[in-house]
Amino acid sequence: MTLRGLSTSEVFDRAIAGERRALGRLLTHVERGGSAADEVTELAHPVSGNAHVVGITGAPGAGKSTLTGQLTRLLPEKGVRPAVLAVDPSSPLTGGAILGDRIRMDDIAGEAAFIRSMATRGHSGGLALAVPGAVRVFDAAGYDPIIIETVGVGQVEVDVAGAADTTVVVVTPGWGDAVQANKAGLLEVADVFVVNKADRPGANDARRDLELMLDLSHMTGQEDGTGYRPPIVMASAIDGTGAPEVWEAVEAHRAHLETTGGLEGRRAGRLEMEVANRVEQLLAAASRSAMATYAGQALLAQAAERSVSPAQAANQLARQILGQA
Repeated sequence: MTLRGLSTSEVFDRAIAGERRALGRLLTHVERGGSAADEVTELAHPVSGNAHVVGITGAPGAGKSTLTGQLTRLLPEKGVRPAVLAVDPSSPLTGGAILGDRIRMDDIAGEAAFIRSMATRGHSGGLALAVPGAVRVFDAAGYDPIIIETVGVGQVEVDVAGAADTTVVVVTPGWGDAVQANKAGLLEVADVFVVNKADRPGANDARRDLELMLDLSHMTGQEDGTGYRPPIVMASAIDGTGAPEVWEAVEAHRAHLETTGGLEGRRAGRLEMEVANRVEQLLAAASRSAMATYAGQALLAQAAERSVSPAQAANQLARQILGQA
């Protein structure tokens, strides 16, 4: 059935009723940003906040997409409807994305799962707004759990995965991954570790290295104040070995959060981060507009002539933006 001519509210109603094309349309609005994305947020927010959000991250080539595909094939057997948001890298030159994660997961996952790829570039407001917006839409449409799979171990990916209810960090045999995970701050955000490709030589060494790092975090006081220690699960995602154990670990972590009250805290923190990101986006847009005005251009010219400092120019523009001048 065509969606042409329908209002955003009508498309939302169809998505809630289970129409996948309508859900896809809402996700497109969220990715593009702007007033349409804000309207989707206003519709979805009151009926969301129930799904378990799971972040899966790790170095490229660790097998995250294959593992995610195995989980999405496994979960419908448990009577749940999983959704996957696969954040794909995009070219710094063209902005194009390969979206290979979608291909790899589609080969494994069944039709019960909804898989959506999202490129890292080209969003109004960036990933910081597009990801929580997409999660909210999936949540409102009744998908639970929602898996966010990110590529790489950059700060953006760490922030996105670390904002989940449960964060799974995937490493492969070899000391390098464990070191990179530690450098990138993944050790701090990880709730479950998965040593993938566990049938390869060096898998037990990778497990030992992670155990040593966790021991060190305990000694230095970085471990969760509730005494939670991230489990390390051995897996071979290519044939699904270990996937049930990975999900058991994820469910055990959610139970731990519910028992300790940590789930509400994480979700409150996620909302606070989103609101802060939205404020920053609005202020950035306002600053660009202010600098484009006659007064803003005059200030920039004075700064170029060295008659005012960049700090003075910025303070004057900020007062103008905030209505204090």
